[in-house]
Amino acid sequence: MDKPFNKKIETMPRKDLKEIQLKNLKKTVKNVNDNVPFYNKKFKEFKITPDDIKTLDDIRKLPLTTKNDLRDNAPFGMMATSLENCNELHASSGTTGIPITTCYTQNDIDVWSEVMARCLSMSGLTKKDIFQNPIPYGTFTGAFGFHYGAQKVGALVIPTGKGQSERQLKLMDYYGTTFISGVASYAMRLSQVAQDMDINLKKLKVRNGLFGAEMFTPGLKKRIMDAWNMDVHDIYGLTEMCGPGVSTDCDQHDGLHLWEDHFLIECLDPKTLESVELEEEGEIVLTTLTKEGMPLLRYRTRDIAKIYDQVVCECGRTHVKHTTIKGRSDDMLIIRGTNIYPGQIESVLMKNQEVGGNWRMILTTENNVDVLKVEVESKTIMSQVESMNLEESLKNNIKSVIVFTPRIEILPPKGIPKTGLKAKRVIDERKRNEDE
Repeated sequence: MDKPFNKKIETMPRKDLKEIQLKNLKKTVKNVNDNVPFYNKKFKEFKITPDDIKTLDDIRKLPLTTKNDLRDNAPFGMMATSLENCNELHASSGTTGIPITTCYTQNDIDVWSEVMARCLSMSGLTKKDIFQNPIPYGTFTGAFGFHYGAQKVGALVIPTGKGQSERQLKLMDYYGTTFISGVASYAMRLSQVAQDMDINLKKLKVRNGLFGAEMFTPGLKKRIMDAWNMDVHDIYGLTEMCGPGVSTDCDQHDGLHLWEDHFLIECLDPKTLESVELEEEGEIVLTTLTKEGMPLLRYRTRDIAKIYDQVVCECGRTHVKHTTIKGRSDDMLIIRGTNIYPGQIESVLMKNQEVGGNWRMILTTENNVDVLKVEVESKTIMSQVESMNLEESLKNNIKSVIVFTPRIEILPPKGIPKTGLKAKRVIDERKRNEDE
């Protein structure tokens, strides 16, 4: 059983946690009202003042914050303190627009290190571990979050950084790496490279892994566990909160514990923006409770999940749990009138033992009808007959989930080009009418 990094906080009675949340929510609301022009203006529009926040339920009186709000005020307009009080800057990749920039005070870095230490400890990291961090070091938050957290735990950190897969594997073997981090799809990529290099992953000393930064279905998690013979945990986070470190699953592997002393979670219907019931699917909305540099109120993450009805977990932690992220509300695809998340496709693919770790959806239009093609790498080189059998099997299994029949193309291992740190799962080339 994993040991809590901060047992007093992680197993704190719910009543005490709620008191901490309310105290810090009031403090944060006053801070942004006094120091962030965007929120000051919003409060006036909503005809509210910090004094109106008397209970946690009063959070519903506060304005929602969107990614566009952050872009409209980029790069430093959402800051609640002077840049002179900050000592580190990070930003999102900016692949879907203007990068989201956030600056950290020293206290923000300390909090980030703390929540990451909790996540890593929950995943089994101890000071006896040799921790390899194959994530790009740069403005992307991932590498530094894992680095700070692992150092706080006391593990020996190997900052191997981006790519060079063969070198990553050789260093794991050479240094006796016991714990790795990163992006789930890259862990699968490494397993394929190891196969090419004739390296038996199960003979390495790697016993644990913590992965995030993209959609992570249970099927993909099991694939990684089987390939590496290690325990695998899922971490959730986003640049706007701190980076990775918002929540992680414990050894029960039944939902991710979210650190409620630092983040206040809501789950809203993405269309009506009204709260949904516990155990009901909705969009995760987060409020920072302790952030100094760029505190955010009711930030719409666009991530779809459910919040569990609160019961004390068997691991002993009292912080609320949410399900793994199903997808993003803005990633939902409407194909032939059907709402589809890429995760639904991945769930089917990962159940088939002949399927490799990489795949993608390509959407086109033929005769004004949407066409879905799913490109899938096979785990090994296949004969034409084997490929046709796999194609037919996947076609039927995916149809049972999404109602209509997709096209399937089986590609050899490494048949899909690499697209950077995160796997690009959807290519939408559909033609749309100008008035749509």
